[in-house]
This record gives sequence, C-alpha cells and structure tokens, in this order.
Amino acid sequence: MKMTSKIAVAFLVSAILIPTLASAQDGTRFAYVTYFECDAATEFRADEIVERFYQPHYDAAVEDGELVSWAWLSHYIGGKWRRALVLGAPNMEQLMEVSGALGEAVQETSPQSQRDFTEVCTVHEDYIWESIADVGGSMAGDTLDNASLSTYFDCDPTEVAQADRIVGEVLGPIYDRLASEGTIANWLWLKQNIGAQWHRLLSITAPDH
Repeated sequence: MKMTSKIAVAFLVSAILIPTLASAQDGTRFAYVTYFECDAATEFRADEIVERFYQPHYDAAVEDGELVSWAWLSHYIGGKWRRALVLGAPNMEQLMEVSGALGEAVQETSPQSQRDFTEVCTVHEDYIWESIADVGGSMAGDTLDNASLSTYFDCDPTEVAQADRIVGEVLGPIYDRLASEGTIANWLWLKQNIGAQWHRLLSITAPDH
C-alpha cells in the first residue's frame, strides 16, 4: 500500500478560541478547514482580525446551532500552512451554507478587515474532512483540545480502505487506551471529501505540546 505523509503541530490561539468552542454533539461528521499561508512577520495581525471582526459572527453561529464548533489554529511546527480556520457541522449542506453566509456577514460589516487579512495571509487551501463510520475516535467538528499533532496522508485511492481498516482495528484501540488514561485528549481519523493531495488525516490532541 503506497502512502506518503507530512506532519504538522498546531495549537489553539487560546485568547480567541477557548471561549468559542461548543461541546461536541452526536452526529457531527464534517469539518470545513481553510489552511492559510501567511507572512510569519505579520501573521499576528491575522489573529487580531479574526478576534475582532470574525469571532462575533462565528460565536453567534455556534450559539444559534448553525455550527457545532469553530476553531482558529496557529502553526507550531510543520509545513507551509501558518493558520487554519475550522468549521464543524453535522452535514455537508449546512456546512457549505453557513460557511458562505459567514463570509458574507464579515464582508458586509467589516470589508476592510478581509482586505487586511489577505495582505497577511495571501494563499489558502480548502479541505472538507469527513468522519469515517466504524473507525472510531472523535468525529469531524468535535471540540479540540489546546494542542494537536496532525499527520496528513497521501494514499493510493485503490487501497486506502485498507488504511481505514488498520486504523480501526489496530491503531484505534491504542489511541482509545491512551485517551482513557489521560495521556491524550482525543484522536480523529478523517477522510478527504473535498480537497487536493491529502486523502486522510490523523489528528491527536492534548492539553499542551
């Protein structure tokens, strides 16, 4: 089975996100993740823009039940992605609808903030990740802990089901035990629904690095 991977470590920008994350709800299956390439010297401006102009809209979407959760992730080590915006919803239709509506709301209330944001984070890449039935672990869109170790896999599409089986039968029980012991907070194994190179995502979260 052919598979290549890359590893990235991210942490929540805690001043922004810890108050905004909703408790996980049963049935959450999809996560819309936008990965940003940002200027490392000025990326703090993107965090400030998200906190001031984006957060009120995303908080309201969670409070109204339109989103199950959202998160703004900061790159710690890994590839070229410096920030990531994560939206969680129970189905694809709702996820796409709410994502578009939130973008419009920010544009209407603070159009300059979007222009300023794109000056700092000039390139982005969109993925929609989906939970896989019967594999185990947390579901896409579930509340994250403070730090996450994520491994992105480029898989042979004709054999990727074997990877799902191995995770479900071999690796999953190990991660479940670590979670029950408190060594990790939770883990996720997700499949790409929309995206480019990376077909699977393994993420392990914990209170700190």
